[in-house]
Amino acid sequence: MGKGNIFVERRGVREYAVVKPDAERASAILPTQAEAIERAKEISPNTRPDVERVRYTSVGKPDQWRKG
Repeated sequence: MGKGNIFVERRGVREYAVVKPDAERASAILPTQAEAIERAKEISPNTRPDVERVRYTSVGKPDQWRKG
């Protein structure tokens, strides 16, 4: 994890966490990935969050990251 990044990770079935690198706790836990991405952009406006893929797509699969 890079120092300037912020991450959106899936936690459980319907929870998404906004996490800073090396943090012990999530900055926010929200019910949708879209809300978590928006919150990550509010927390760190100068960087694009790294978002965990939660489904298979034509360009990726779960457990990979994309820019939000």
